[in-house]
Amino acid sequence: MGNVWDDVLPEEDRLVFERAGWGKEVGFGARPALLVVDVIYNFVGDRPEPILKSIERWRYSCGERGWDGVAQLQRLIAAARAKQVPIFYTGMDRRPDGFDQGAWNWKSHRAGEATDMKGHLGNELVAEIAPEPQDVYFVKDKPSAFHGTHLLDYLIYLGVDTVITTGTTTSGCVRASAVDAAQYNFRSIVPHECVWDRSTISHKVNLLDIQMKYGDVKETDDVIAYIDGLPQRPCGERTPTGRVNGDPAVA
Repeated sequence: MGNVWDDVLPEEDRLVFERAGWGKEVGFGARPALLVVDVIYNFVGDRPEPILKSIERWRYSCGERGWDGVAQLQRLIAAARAKQVPIFYTGMDRRPDGFDQGAWNWKSHRAGEATDMKGHLGNELVAEIAPEPQDVYFVKDKPSAFHGTHLLDYLIYLGVDTVITTGTTTSGCVRASAVDAAQYNFRSIVPHECVWDRSTISHKVNLLDIQMKYGDVKETDDVIAYIDGLPQRPCGERTPTGRVNGDPAVA
């Protein structure tokens, strides 16, 4: 089976990556966490429909390709839940005046639309992949799930060594989060059917960049098989005190 980006990769570029040694597999670790980035109605619309139709009402929407990704992500989340792999969700929730988004508002003339604002359906997580009480949800203000959040704190506490990044968009928040995962020395994994973008070429090129320099772009079936092979609660069993088994007692 070929790669998602093969049809947009010039032969000379392929040879450059090959001869320079890029694209080596980083592999899976033993203690993964699943990161679900911004799978909210703003990015898929309130129903599956062609993207040009969907963006009339939802300016961020990726249309039907987003809903295809949601269906794949449901499978991956189910596998993670079965093994009690930690799951982290991010979302958006902007102030009406847009102050909390800063420069992020500057690149679209539709940045002030109501779908961006606190309390709007657009900022709700899609029901098909909604978190459960044991999961962690937090709002971020910039593309990376690590920027200005407690995500790194949680991953260190759990002893995570592998971050599986899913969601939207491939060229924006997914790429930023997957790159930051690598920069913090986690094994960075992206199951390509579980990420999507409003631009097909951006989706493919950014997956290529992740595979060449930052992490592994995998088939979702391969990531599910990896999770299925893990022991139960690979990041440890939580105790009534809130610690993870193996943590030293607090003096």
